[in-house]
Amino acid sequence: METKAVINTSTPKQKGLLQTAELYKYIMGTSVYPREQQCLKELRAITSTHPRAVMGTAPDVGQFMALLLKAINAKKTIEIGVFTGYSLLVTALTIPDDGKITAIDMNRSSYLIGLPIIEKAGVEHKINFIESEALPALDQLLKDPENKGTFDFAFVDADKADYANYHERVLELLKPGGIAVYDNTLWQGTVAMDEGSVPERKLATRKDSIEFNKYIAGDARVQISQVPLGDGITICRRN
Repeated sequence: METKAVINTSTPKQKGLLQTAELYKYIMGTSVYPREQQCLKELRAITSTHPRAVMGTAPDVGQFMALLLKAINAKKTIEIGVFTGYSLLVTALTIPDDGKITAIDMNRSSYLIGLPIIEKAGVEHKINFIESEALPALDQLLKDPENKGTFDFAFVDADKADYANYHERVLELLKPGGIAVYDNTLWQGTVAMDEGSVPERKLATRKDSIEFNKYIAGDARVQISQVPLGDGITICRRN
């Protein structure tokens, strides 16, 4: 008698271990903070005093970014959304001395908060800061044929409503095999919450995040992995 395969369509059991604040503190204290360079600690401390400190890149995300940058031998990168520059400093510390970062942010004043620490770390020469809204700056970069398909890595941490628009442009800039990382794609867990239980101030970005997550999941041009580090990051490798 022929045996038919049975497909399990039930809800999978929760396999993730990171279910307590104590376990998160253990991970940070054991493998993240001990490896965090002093200049990054200083920048994180300064950022914590900013009224919008929540916009700073989580140190566990920074650590993972550095690993990715090293793994692909990244040399030419782009960052969309800089704030005080924690992720920017991570990248500048990781890429070679002749590497270059194109950093785009419409608010230079926030970047200037972290700039003295970046300069003290001796990596400011790797950074080309562009004060601009992201889409016009990206379109300007794409006007130069020498920029298309030449970037190794992109980090995106800007307004979530335009993530899909950034993605289209980032794909043109990345070389085949290049990596793009999108931050905050789980938006404090609200993407999995009922709309009625989400604070009103978070609803708009929750909607943007859900739409982007569906969009990127259906993009056959990239391999993806959504990782629950920080506020959630989505990693894309251009095919």
